Parts: sequence; C-alpha cells; structure tokens
Amino acid sequence: MSSHNRDIAAAFSGHRFRETYDHLALDIVWVAAGGSTTEGKDGVISTCEETLAELANTTTEFTRFLTVADDDVAAVDVIGRYTDLAGGTSTVASCDIYEFRDNLVTRITSYTVEIDTPASAPQEQRT
Repeated sequence: MSSHNRDIAAAFSGHRFRETYDHLALDIVWVAAGGSTTEGKDGVISTCEETLAELANTTTEFTRFLTVADDDVAAVDVIGRYTDLAGGTSTVASCDIYEFRDNLVTRITSYTVEIDTPASAPQEQRT
C-alpha cells in the first residue's frame, strides 16, 4: 500500500490534484497549519480547482521533492519556485502530511512558508 500512498501524495503535492480526486475520502479534512481548514471531498476539490486556476499562468519548478510513505501515512517535502508571466518569482517550502484509511486520503496537514533561495541552489528530486 505504501507505493499507492506515495503516488497519491506526490501527485497532490505536485499540483496534479485531478489525479487524486478519486482517492479522497468523503470526510477528508485539509488543514493549512496557521491558516484555513477545509472539510469534505467537495470542499477540497473546490480549493484544488481554485489553486489550479491561480497557477494557470505560472511556471512551477520543483528544486526539492522528497516523498516517504508507509501503510497509513505519507509525507512530501517540497521546495517550489513559482514564476508568473510578468516574471515575478517566489520560492515556497512546504511539507504535506497525508493520512490514509482504506486506500483513501482522510487528512492532509500542510505546512508552507515563502523563502528566499539563491538561484544556484542545488536541485534535488526524489520520490
């Protein structure tokens, strides 16, 4: 099961939300630490679609993407560089913790912070 968990978690954290919708529990809870809490599959999907719309004119480059998983939990540690059409850039570090029950995601806890990283930061990607 950890391969399944790993794949779902990596897809969600990589903004490939639509690949994960069938794997979300009806009663899922998504907690943005220090921010909002979204409850229910429809609410999470709505938030994901809003995020995709916001990112439509943005290029995302992941300079770190580390995923670990076991039978009931997966974690994804990511650094993403976001560049919009006007050339504005931000770098965000995030860690998402996924909890599973019966092969469905029941809870996501997301920790995010905007950071400054040098343009020459080493690139690392593991899944």
